[in-house]
Amino acid sequence: MKGHFPKDRFDIDLDGQTVTCPAGNTVPIRPRMSKRHTGQALFGALCAHCPLAARCTAAKDGRRITIGPHERHLVAARGRQHDPDWKAGYRATRPKIERKIGHLMRRRHGGRRARVRGLLKAAADFCLLAAAANLARLSVLGIRSTTSGWTTATV
Repeated sequence: MKGHFPKDRFDIDLDGQTVTCPAGNTVPIRPRMSKRHTGQALFGALCAHCPLAARCTAAKDGRRITIGPHERHLVAARGRQHDPDWKAGYRATRPKIERKIGHLMRRRHGGRRARVRGLLKAAADFCLLAAAANLARLSVLGIRSTTSGWTTATV
């Protein structure tokens, strides 16, 4: 989909169960119950004669928009991303998060490869790795357990 219209350029009306493309063509959302999708809008033959088709899709069958089970929340979140306050907060926290993920993926921690097979076991292995990294960080910060709770080391 390189260079094509992204999904957010389509007007998705979940209440009316329709999707409108950037050229103004409207199609119904067809129910499609699966684990990942609850419906899809198929533009099919409408794309054959559309002047924006080259900018929208390269598929012979026309553009297809899939609707997920959390589509309403995703649309609301995409709308919030245009807020300058949201952008400032994201710029402030993203480097910290990316740095921590990079730290966990370093070779000495073994985060790049799971030592076990299976999704649940790999997830548990990564949780154990994250817990170990957090304990190491707390140790560096000087947090200690006392009889009355947790305290930081005083300098």
